[in-house]
Amino acid sequence: MGVPTRGTTNANRLRRADRWMVNCPRVRTALESATAPVIVDLGYGRLPVTTLELATRLRAVRPDVRVVGLEIDPQRVVPDVDGVEFRVGGFELAGLHPVLVRAFNVLRQYPEEAVDQAWTQMRTQLAPGGLIVDGTCDELGRRCCWVLLDRDGPVSLTLACDPRHIDRPSDLAERLPKVLIHHNVPGQPIHDLLSSADRAWASAAGHSVFGPRDRWRAMLAELRAAGAPIEAQRRSVRDAVLTVGWSTVAPDVG
Repeated sequence: MGVPTRGTTNANRLRRADRWMVNCPRVRTALESATAPVIVDLGYGRLPVTTLELATRLRAVRPDVRVVGLEIDPQRVVPDVDGVEFRVGGFELAGLHPVLVRAFNVLRQYPEEAVDQAWTQMRTQLAPGGLIVDGTCDELGRRCCWVLLDRDGPVSLTLACDPRHIDRPSDLAERLPKVLIHHNVPGQPIHDLLSSADRAWASAAGHSVFGPRDRWRAMLAELRAAGAPIEAQRRSVRDAVLTVGWSTVAPDVG
């Protein structure tokens, strides 16, 4: 179920999301507790390079994961490589029941009204305890945003970037998932979050002498001090990451 997308692919484009998943306690629990974990990489594009990278990273957590790359365009389906399978499939997930779905740069190319149906279709296919990461990133993976979902719906939003390549956190707005990108306007929660992050980023300018990552950490500290419900990062990694619960950014449609 779905339509073919542009299919652009670059090596390591999805590294920030992959590193986040590997270190996210909820994702690790889902992987480690599954009896026979199936992972779906939905819409891997013209080349399967990011699917193979995903398999390598997740095997560090669970060596026996079965990774399946799905493409709705049959011409993009390649032979299996290094134990990674490639099949035709869309939002119905080819009938599989995965414990984890990575769907990057797929729904961005759909109309906003298609998001809920696609999410619902994927969620109904999840294995117990299963999760979906629906995200968007730029061509080099320097600016990324994604939503984590479980069988009940969206759980959190994560913004991640290389802080050397942004002027302010709101630069990530152009890579918000489809469900949020059109709601980045005054009065909406996502706009409030990005505006607050911009102010904290400006306030933390003095930390630039220690590098952009230190400035990002100072920004997060200021946001938390102001009462923003920023989730703690479980370990120190080189990515600049900001995660909030979905209720913090859910669009106000009232």
